[in-house]
Amino acid sequence: MRIRKKSPKPSAKRPPLYFIGYRGTAPATEELKLLYEREYGAPLAIRHEEGSTESWQATQGPWSAHVVMPLPSSHIADVMKQLAWEHDLMGAVAPSVASPRDMPDTVLFAARLARCLTLLSQGTAYDVITQAYVNPSDWQPRTLMSFLLDDHVSIIHDDTSQPDRVWSYSLGLSKFGLDEVEIFMAKGLSDSTAKDVLIESAGELLRVGHSPKVGAALDLPRLSRTIRIRNYRTAAPAGRMLGFRELQTS
Repeated sequence: MRIRKKSPKPSAKRPPLYFIGYRGTAPATEELKLLYEREYGAPLAIRHEEGSTESWQATQGPWSAHVVMPLPSSHIADVMKQLAWEHDLMGAVAPSVASPRDMPDTVLFAARLARCLTLLSQGTAYDVITQAYVNPSDWQPRTLMSFLLDDHVSIIHDDTSQPDRVWSYSLGLSKFGLDEVEIFMAKGLSDSTAKDVLIESAGELLRVGHSPKVGAALDLPRLSRTIRIRNYRTAAPAGRMLGFRELQTS
């Protein structure tokens, strides 16, 4: 007897990366398939979940993501109150579980789907991790092979959390199953130094595919420096508990 596997769904392990707010009728899956293949030149397969036309699995090659559009109103009432938009309906895009090595491509695939759904619905995508709102004109067109870290990771500077130091940190590495990175610097110093270190560190963590242990060294060739992981902690700067690896620059 052949056991039928269920489609991966948004869950506590792989929560939605994007919410899509829109009005009217949700884009048809055939519309999504046509736009995706036109934009990226690669075949997109879509399979509806049995008995549920609003829930389906999208696949391109080895990558897949789960889309629910629209989400049941009973599931989104509290979320809709927190979002700065006036859309009546909302969908979600969540990548399927993947190995750390495959996460960049899996996240990129989910972002492509979110972009196409935003364009088709003329709605607004909300990046759950970075808390960024992306309207149709805000999406940057990328080729199928393009991956730019800045599209997925933001650097935040907070000079109010401590009296004498600026807290700079990343938001977005958790999309890839990694801890965020943070650095504390004395007030009055340039934020660009912290940003450069955080961006290069984030790129190196994505390259190695895991978060290094406390005390481990991290080489940043482009900056000609080596940093160390000073501490690990959890914090919720965006209202969601995340793990942070503190970087020590000296």
